[in-house]
Amino acid sequence: MHPVLEEVTAQIIERSRETRAAYLARIDAAIANGPQRTNLPCANLAHGFAVCSAIEKDELAHAVKANVGIISAYNDMLSAHEPYQHYPALIKQAVREAGGVAQFAGGVPAMCDGVTQGMPGMELSLFSRDVIALSTAIGLSHNMFDAALYLGVCDKIVPGLLIGALSFGHLPAVFVPAGPMTSGISNKEKSRARQKFAEGKIGEKELLESESKAYHSPGTCTFYGTANSNQMMVEIMGLHLPGASFVNPYTALRDELTMAAAKQVLKFTAQGDDYRPIAHMVNEKAIVNAIIGLLSTGGSTNHTIHLIAIARAAGIIINWDDFDNLSKVIPLLTKIYPNGPADVNQFHAAGGMGLLIRELLEHGLLHGDILTVGNRHGMAQYSEVPTLINGKLQWVEGPEQSLDPDIIASVEQPFAAGGGLHVMHGNLGRGVSKISAVAEKHQVVTAPAMVFDDQLDVVAAFKRGELEKDVIVVLRFQGPKANGMPELHKLTPIMGVLQDRGFHVALITDGRMSGASGKVPSAIHMWPECIDGGPLAKVRDGDIIVLNTQTGEVNVQVDPAEFEARVAEPNHATGHHFGHGRELFGAMRAQASTAETGATNLFFVD
Repeated sequence: MHPVLEEVTAQIIERSRETRAAYLARIDAAIANGPQRTNLPCANLAHGFAVCSAIEKDELAHAVKANVGIISAYNDMLSAHEPYQHYPALIKQAVREAGGVAQFAGGVPAMCDGVTQGMPGMELSLFSRDVIALSTAIGLSHNMFDAALYLGVCDKIVPGLLIGALSFGHLPAVFVPAGPMTSGISNKEKSRARQKFAEGKIGEKELLESESKAYHSPGTCTFYGTANSNQMMVEIMGLHLPGASFVNPYTALRDELTMAAAKQVLKFTAQGDDYRPIAHMVNEKAIVNAIIGLLSTGGSTNHTIHLIAIARAAGIIINWDDFDNLSKVIPLLTKIYPNGPADVNQFHAAGGMGLLIRELLEHGLLHGDILTVGNRHGMAQYSEVPTLINGKLQWVEGPEQSLDPDIIASVEQPFAAGGGLHVMHGNLGRGVSKISAVAEKHQVVTAPAMVFDDQLDVVAAFKRGELEKDVIVVLRFQGPKANGMPELHKLTPIMGVLQDRGFHVALITDGRMSGASGKVPSAIHMWPECIDGGPLAKVRDGDIIVLNTQTGEVNVQVDPAEFEARVAEPNHATGHHFGHGRELFGAMRAQASTAETGATNLFFVD
């Protein structure tokens, strides 16, 4: 095991000693109570299985059979979640065949960041994660279940489901993916069309035609944003069946994997002899594996927020320094858009998760000794790939070398020596930057600031030609307390256009960028956020800023005494707290923690 990996893990274990022990004590107390429904009074239990068959009622009443709860993020507007409409029937059939009972425990909301990008609804996106966690808890609150299956894919949905699952950590759990849509036009073509539209070279008709060829069928979007980073992360934590993440929906293999997940979770209930509650699966080593997966694949920066909240739900305390320290030794092993031209289907065909995990394990860069939902203990089995042989699901040994070295590299010859994720620090606060998709010549920018309080004002300034110069856009009041911390992916095309025109450009914000953002350098998630008087609120137009994403330094070149004496500017943007349901989230905004502590208020009471 690499010594830095051992050291970071040991630091997390020590830092989390008290909170982890308190969490496990609560979970172990729930375990001691046995199958929860046996504690229900008769009227309560009768309500719980009123629609079951007479045989199922008898079996559930006497705890003869395990009852599996299904928590699903199905809706048929989200392409990634539309396939889930068929899963409950498959799951119930598989559980019945394996000698159990399954009930649909509850649905959780699932919004699409692609639909809400740049729109008012995006200001609900981050907090939808916490709503999903709460909804998961409500679904499981009936105390009817011995295990649970979690059906979700996209940006805030998987983190929310996982946080909710950890609150019911005494239950065994398997996460069940739906898979990516088949490949449409290339992500590079899609990006090119967006930049042309931003420049006025094509109209809405042509842009919509391009977008519709990119997003064209059921399944996850094929670029490597937060949704597909979720799938990678859950698999490398051992919460998916091996190789399950990137199998396309509506295929025979996908259906067999879904039914196998349903049967698998039955093996891990307290009624059997291989009890695997999720609380004991998601430990410090599993969390470190998730960080390593994120770094080695150039995954979404959103997980520098989400993974902290997930860990906290398990009593584990991580911070950005853990990401930064691991990033120095974890090589970049994949090039998937926006870090390269390939999509996730091409990544899967090149060897996918099995090859990635094999490479990391063989070089001491991944914890292999974690409890997983596989048939054997440890991560070694995750180098195997699922396949159908004579119609039967089996796992076979995966490739030992990349089937496309332009997409998946080796540890000996990586695409970059480090994971490309840095903590940013300086007199403008503390944040993060991902440079895995940023060309080296663009990684250091010195330029005057232009200050904005609304992303639409940045777009308007671009259209007026005011950004045609070397510039660092400072976008303030985008943190969780200010407006819910929407993604700012709407700015990606115009910033890309400016960079392509030869200007030195960058973005600094207390907000988020999308997992799809790429080639423009940035410092994001900056805190203290502006609404709390953070230093970004003191920056003025024309101030020279140095952004060095290689060293992690971000500073405004203003005399320290003068900068300290400046009064933080108020938020000049209006209209972000009402309409489209935003007024309902006022309490969540007010109580939100910092980005580095998960941008959440779920842990207000410990």
